[in-house]
Amino acid sequence: MARRQMVRPGGRSARVQEAVHSAVRELESEVGRDALTVPLVAQRAGVTPSTIYRRWGDLQELLSDVAVERLRPDTQPGDHGDLTSDLTTWAEQFLDEMAAPSGRAYIRDALLGDPDGSNAGRCSAYAAEQIETVLARAADRGERAPDTETVVDHVVAPMMYRILFRPGELDAGYARGLVENLLARARKS
Repeated sequence: MARRQMVRPGGRSARVQEAVHSAVRELESEVGRDALTVPLVAQRAGVTPSTIYRRWGDLQELLSDVAVERLRPDTQPGDHGDLTSDLTTWAEQFLDEMAAPSGRAYIRDALLGDPDGSNAGRCSAYAAEQIETVLARAADRGERAPDTETVVDHVVAPMMYRILFRPGELDAGYARGLVENLLARARKS
């Protein structure tokens, strides 16, 4: 069972989390992911190894937690004036980020250290929130749009399947095709 705790903004727990996450990111770039150990991370973060074990359980759960934070979008989806442009641009960017070597590594880490599925749920929620923003803008403009789950099923799910299980070259054309098919189906119904 995951040992993650709720973090109070600005509290000691948040400071420990930030120090440990920063230590992981720094050490990954300096010594590589395979050289990471809990004692090494703890030393860099200025905490004891027992602090990390108590909070995260093991190195894989810690790496999973760090990966989920790295997968959190930094900005809201762009507003390009219409649903097709907004959703296409978002899908292309999502695919580009997730299919990149670093995105694939974060996805793997997020899933491998996730015994209860909560990290997968958080990652899914990030995508759903972004899609909801795009769809809300379309609704405000009076455009007919599919619901969030339909976009997840027809755009996000196929991309994630290919990223995880068919890791060949994926490009913006693939993302555009998924959005075009979804919106053509939505117009017919």
